[in-house]
Amino acid sequence: MTRTAIVAGATGLIGRELVRLLTEDAAYDEVIALVRSRTDWEGGRPEELVTDWSESRLESLLRDKLPGADVFCALGTTMKKAGAKEPFRRVDFDYPLTLGRLARAHGASRVLVVSSTGADPKSMFFYSRVKGEMEAALRALGLPELHFFRPSLLLGQRKNDNRPGEKLAEAVSGALPFLFRGPLQRYKPIHAASVARGMIRAARRESAGEHVWESEEIEALSH
Repeated sequence: MTRTAIVAGATGLIGRELVRLLTEDAAYDEVIALVRSRTDWEGGRPEELVTDWSESRLESLLRDKLPGADVFCALGTTMKKAGAKEPFRRVDFDYPLTLGRLARAHGASRVLVVSSTGADPKSMFFYSRVKGEMEAALRALGLPELHFFRPSLLLGQRKNDNRPGEKLAEAVSGALPFLFRGPLQRYKPIHAASVARGMIRAARRESAGEHVWESEEIEALSH
């Protein structure tokens, strides 16, 4: 049985790990990366589909790819990169919802989405509120299998994006592991590769319905 993986946000920290792992996974015969421009891949080379994220363009690209596919959505930006709330919301809410609608319409098997610790549509924090609203909107689509992954602070080698705060967090979590026990365990920084492995393993389980994976559960699933 052939298996197709579609990766949105394929050039990001988690997305690149997903592409690398999926192209090495014998269970997947086809790996498709949704990109805005042609990409120089390190490691596995997926099939690239260039999109501007308009729904009509995306549907024309994916209509024949989606039936039975595993759809991995690792889309996300930061307020610093986006520059304002509107473009941030476009990437973190509109694009995942567009992908979810197309997945539902064209018979994808499952959708697996990167969200965030603290996602809550009623949050006083804009970032967490948008993530929560995104989850709620996707949930309302009635997808046959839907997974939300809520990682804490992500660790990994970012391209052209130096974040000293992440280095500090990694050092603290390594030197003072007792700070992240019990209820605080989900706030322990997690490597992007662990998130990607967890997402793929969740997909391989083929478990219908909705699933929410908090950061500590992602870590456990990845091993």
